[in-house]
Parts: sequence; C-alpha cells; structure tokens
Amino acid sequence: MDIVLVTTILASLFLVIGMAEPLAARFRLPYSVILAMLGILIGVSATFFLRTELTDALNPVAAAILGLPIRSNVFLYVFLPTLLFQTTLGMNLRRMLDDWVPILVLAVVAVVVATLSVGYALSWASALPLAACLLIGAIVSTTDPSAVVSIFRSISAPRRLARIIEGESLLNDAAAIALFGLFMGFVMLGVPDPNLGDALAQFPVLIAGGALMGWLAARIAVWVMAFFARFERAQISISVALPYLAYIGAEQMIGASGVIAVVVAGMTLNLAGPGRLPPQCWTNLREVWDLLAHWAGALIFILAALLIPRLLEEVRLTDFVLMGVVILAAIAARVVILFGLLPLLTLLRASPAVERPYRVAILWGGLRGAVTLALALAVTESFRVPVEVKRVVGILATGFTLFTLMVQGTTLRWVIARLGLDQLSPIDRALSRQVVAVALQTVREDVARTTENYELSHDIVRAEAKRFGERLDAAVKTAEDSADILDRDRITLGLIALAGHERDTILARVRERTISASMAERVLSHADRLIEGARIGGRSDYQRVARRSVAYDRAFRAAVVLHSRLGLSAPLARMTADRFERLLTERLILRDLGRFIDGRIRRIHGRRVADLLHELLARRVEAVETTLEGLRLQYPGYAEELERRFIRRTALRLEEREYTTMREDGLIGAEVHTALMQDVAARRAAAERRPPLDIAPQRAQLVRQFPLFADLEDAALKRLGRALKTRYVNAGDVIIRKESAAKSVFFIASGAVELESAGQIWRLGRGEMFGQMAILMERPRRAEVRAIAPSTLLVLDEERFRRLLKRSKALRQAVRTSAEKRGIDPDALFSDTPNVA
Repeated sequence: MDIVLVTTILASLFLVIGMAEPLAARFRLPYSVILAMLGILIGVSATFFLRTELTDALNPVAAAILGLPIRSNVFLYVFLPTLLFQTTLGMNLRRMLDDWVPILVLAVVAVVVATLSVGYALSWASALPLAACLLIGAIVSTTDPSAVVSIFRSISAPRRLARIIEGESLLNDAAAIALFGLFMGFVMLGVPDPNLGDALAQFPVLIAGGALMGWLAARIAVWVMAFFARFERAQISISVALPYLAYIGAEQMIGASGVIAVVVAGMTLNLAGPGRLPPQCWTNLREVWDLLAHWAGALIFILAALLIPRLLEEVRLTDFVLMGVVILAAIAARVVILFGLLPLLTLLRASPAVERPYRVAILWGGLRGAVTLALALAVTESFRVPVEVKRVVGILATGFTLFTLMVQGTTLRWVIARLGLDQLSPIDRALSRQVVAVALQTVREDVARTTENYELSHDIVRAEAKRFGERLDAAVKTAEDSADILDRDRITLGLIALAGHERDTILARVRERTISASMAERVLSHADRLIEGARIGGRSDYQRVARRSVAYDRAFRAAVVLHSRLGLSAPLARMTADRFERLLTERLILRDLGRFIDGRIRRIHGRRVADLLHELLARRVEAVETTLEGLRLQYPGYAEELERRFIRRTALRLEEREYTTMREDGLIGAEVHTALMQDVAARRAAAERRPPLDIAPQRAQLVRQFPLFADLEDAALKRLGRALKTRYVNAGDVIIRKESAAKSVFFIASGAVELESAGQIWRLGRGEMFGQMAILMERPRRAEVRAIAPSTLLVLDEERFRRLLKRSKALRQAVRTSAEKRGIDPDALFSDTPNVA
C-alpha cells in the first residue's frame, strides 16, 4: 500500500477526530457515539464507492480505507494500554480505595454474571456449544461507561458516583479479557462443555501474575526516572514505554493478564510519581498522556467502527433472534447487580448508597465499544475456530455493540432528563446562589481598586457602582432569604465552601512548593472527603471525616505490630514521618481558614453560621495540635527539623521569585538567570529530602519526660525504656474492660482517656497512669477505660511494675494520690509489701 495514501488517510482520520467533539456538543450525543457513527459512515461509503459502477475515481481511496491493516492485536497491544494507563494516572487512587467494594462488584462480579447469563441463555436458544456461548458472553460483558461518566459530570452528579463508574471502566476490561482468553482456549481446543470451576480457578492466577509484573515494571521505571531527575523529556519517554512493556511482559513472558499489568503499573506510578519526580515534570507528563489517550480513544472507536460493515456482511434472519437474546440476557444480568446486589451491600454497610435514578442511568449507560469489537475480531481472525462460530460471534458482538451505541447512547440524555437527574437539588441551587453572591462581592472589591488607577469620570464610576451594587444586594438577599433552605442546609453550604477553600489553599501551597507533592496528594484527598462528607451528611459527616485525619488507621497499627513483634521498624518510621508532615501541613492550612469564614461566609450566611464554623474549625485545630504534641513528646526534635525544612522551601520559593523579577526587569541577563535558577534547583532538591526518623531510641527520651520517673537513675530509665511497649489508640477505643484480668499498667504519653467506675467518671491526661489499682489490690478490673482522643500509651507488665514501685518514691506517691481521689485507702495497697510502704 502506498505510504502517501496511508499517511493521507491517517491525517484525514485526525480531521474527523477534530470535528467529532464539536458535533457531539452540537447534537448533545456522547462523543463515542459520534465517533462510531462517523466510522460506520466512512466504512459504508468506502464499500459503496468500491463496488459502484458510478465512478472509479475514488476506488484507490476506498480500497486503501478497507485495506487498512486493522487487526485485533492493534487494538489490544497499541490502543488499549494507552487508554488504561492514562485512566490510572488521572485517578485519585486514595479516594478510589474508599469505594473498592462497589467498584469490584461492578468490574468483576458483574462481568462474571453477565458472561454466565449471556452464555447460558444463548446455549438454550441456539445450537452453539456452551464454550462458544460463554465466549460470546465474555466478549459482550465489558462496558465502556465513558459516556455516562461525561454526562454525570455535566449534570453535577455526586463525584463519588462518577468515581465508582470510572473504577468499573478501569477494571472490567481486565476481567472480560481474562475470561475471553479462558473460553477462547476451550473453543480452539474443541471442548464443547468446559468445566467452569477449573476455568474460574485460573482467574486469580492471571490477575496475580499481571499485578506482579505491572508493579515490578513500574518500580524499575520510577527508579530510572528519578535517576534522570534533570531530564524531563527522558522521564516522559520512559513513562510512554512503561505500559507497553508491562503489557507485553505479562502476556508473552508469564502468560498473565496484560491489562492488569498496565493498570497496576499506572497505579504504582500514580502513587510514587508525585514524590519522586519534580512537580512540573509530573504535570507535563500527565498532560502528554491526556493527549495520547484522547487520540488513542478516538482512533480505536473510528477504526473499530470501520469493521462493522465487514462483520455484518453474512447476517441472517435467525441472527436477529439470537441478538435479542443477548440484549435481554446482558441487561438482565446488569439489573441483578444494580438492583439486587448493590442495595444488599448498602444494607450491609459494605458499599455507599447509590440512589435508584442513578442506578437506572448506569444501567442504560452501559454502552459497549471498541474492546468488544476487538475481541470479536480476534475470534474471526483465528483459523482454529469453526467457521460458523466465527460468523455468529462477529454478528452478535457487532449487533449488540450497535444496539448499545445507537439505541442506548442516543437516548441516554433523554433518560437522564426523565429521571430528573439534569436538575440541581435544592442544596445545589442554594450553593450556586452562594457562589454568585460571593463572586459579585469579590468583583465589586476588585473593580473598586481597579478604577482608582484610571482617570474615569466620577459620574460614570458612581453610576456603574450603583448599578452593580443593586445586583449584588439582590444576589446576597437571595442567598440569605431562600425559603426552601433549612438552617442545617445553610450550615452544610458553609462547610462545603469551607472545605472547598481548604482545597484551594492546598493547591496554592503546592504551586508555591511549600508543600511537597507527595504530601499534597494526601491532604487533597482529605479535603475532597470533607467536601463529600459535608454534601452527603452535613455537619456530622464533616466531623467524622475530620476525626479520621488524626486517627491511627489500620496500616499504622499493622506497622506497630511489625515493629514490636518482628523488629521491622522501617514501615513504622516511614508512616510516623508521614504523620508528622501531614499534621504540620494540616495545621498550616487550618490557620488560613478563619479569615475565609469572616471574610466570605459570614457575609453570606450570617454570624450564627460563621460562629458555628469557627467552633468546628477550633475543634479540628485542637485535635491536630493535641496529636502533634504527642508526636513531639515521643520524638523530640523531629518536628523542628520538618519546620526548618518548610522554612527552607519557602525561602527558596521567594529567592526564585526575586530572580525571575530581576530577569523580567532587565537587571540580569538570561545566562545569569539560568545559572541562578540551576543553583536554586540544586538546593531545592536537597531541601525536598525529608530528614530520616529514627524511632528506636525515642522511647527512652519520652520516659525521661514523665514526672513519675523523675527520681530514677539513668540506668534504671534505660531499662524501663526497653521494658515499656508502645500502644496507639483512637478516640472511642476501649482500652480496659470491666472484669478483665489485671496484667498491665498504662502510662499516658499523649492524648487523654476516660475512666468509669461505680457510676463515677475521671479523666486522665498526659503524664498520668491507670490500671495500677487492680494489680495492687489483686482483683479483676472494676473500671472501664476508653480513649477520648487519639492517644499514645506506654504499657508495663505487672512484674516490672511491682519492681519499679519499690524503686521509685515519686511513683508510690502518685499511686497514693490516685487512690485517695477514688476513695481507696492507700495503706491497703501497700500492706503486703512492707519494704515499699
């Protein structure tokens, strides 16, 4: 084929891609549907001009279009890795983990159910062997929810819902292709009735092998990219090679799932990249991948649509009946998942609630696309598949794809409108009014400052100011006096605005490089959770999310177990350092929010709402300060090192800005500016490195700060530091239960606990102890102790506590004082220990 002709056709396809997006907006249709329509039109036109006798002038072009080397491997090895990899780079994976249950249900369980549903329905309705029917089920089970995701975004659907659908689109291709490979093998081997147990047993092996290959490839790529820190183009080039090498390595070297390998490689780079690559390089890398994925996604739809006329050439009347069976079985399978399994998981609190209208939209938005056509093409290309099976697979997969695109895709917006999802909720309408009022206030202030710099007529300024002020007063009054908004909704609106400003502040700090990119991902995820929590559950959910930021999660507790039982300190040191930096960052951000409440929210929602937000903000600041103080006590000096690092980064940013200003003012030339900026970059690289945290000797230093151990000698303090064990507890955790055996004494290094006994309540804080009474009185616990703040406790066993009590006069006095407060005779505690009295 002439290279000039092929180049012309490819360039023309890019022209088609450029026109498709404006056409989709003009006709209010999903972008993928427009691409499919254009591809079908091109394919039908090429077939018509090649076979017609009206003219021969277009025969070379038509033959070249129909003769394009479009094979299934082109889709699976060239386009699919690009789309999957870009999707993982653009996702907030930490937020995705919050919804992993519904994502896995839709991406894996739904694919398996659809495969079995379509397969057994076709087996009942046709003479095809069961293996071939299940193969068709696997081909049509993968969905392309990009259309419904784009529409949900345009109608301001809950971000969590769009995230669930994005997660489904990321993983369901892997599940469907893995099942396709299993059943394709049975069909080529001539096995009519496969053993489903054996087939599904291979499924986890394919996934695990692909995950291992993807993770290993990404870790190597990140290491190489970090080594080339000064060469941005080299880093981006390595990122382009990564998904293809991971895919080919998994498929060809170990026989695992290439799709899973690409997904895991993208996730690994997503999590590790911001912390290992320069911020500007990471931004540019993602922009390059956005463009590559846009082109790949458009080309895969157009080229797949070109195949549709060819795949439908041998259609028969009976095929339409089988096509109807496939459509009904696939929709029924999706109904079972969306209206059966998901509500059940919601009742079990394993999945967030998805409202019925949204489930209907997801059902009707389950379009099929290029992956389905590519898998069908792979079947038709195989010489080991019977001819009749190839014909039926090609027709049914193509017909089902056309139905979803031309029927579901073209009516999706109408369905969403009928469900009322295109209308803003009352709280969203109030939020839009708030935004208008706040924006107009800001505009008025900016205009007032700007007009001072121009020599304008006072009459003109006065007239325009009066006109603008009337509009502003009307907007503010509308925001304040909305009759359909309850007081609690006003509080919710204020919390949403506050969390949104918190997110904007974080982004500003990231751009200034005073917050590291790796830490920015964590605090941004927390800000997103605050926004969603306030939107869904108001004040209670906002406070719940805020408490999570200072709580000890399961990963941290697992790291504590590894440290205390196996001596593996690296995970705990890394997580503790992360916790230090995150708390310092959050404290920095929270200090800026009070001005926003007074400057913006008070003017819109009034003093009462502003005062309440100040109270909630004060609680967050107190919780962060308390937790941070506990870490300071346990690891003295480390917080100061992090604060020095922050100051150095701030100074470098200001220095860089000064050099740029001098260059713009002409005070220094380009050569001097480049040299100065390179010097700043070198010092910034050193400042970005976080100081290491050594957690091993810190406990002994913490013990020295307890007044209870003030009279112990250095040798005794060292032995005590080795004997004490650290325990971390969250607010609400029960530390001691009533009637439990007394085996340990607890010392509070940070935080606070509440002790309840005989209807009385005592609160203990840092430097105090509990649990000693039951040991000395040799009886079961009579009190229940619960943490009322995230706390760090030092635990000492009974035998060592008794030995320590003999040595320390200060500890004996503390025991006596505690006994007297609780109405216990202190002499009775020491009656059996004469040398201690």
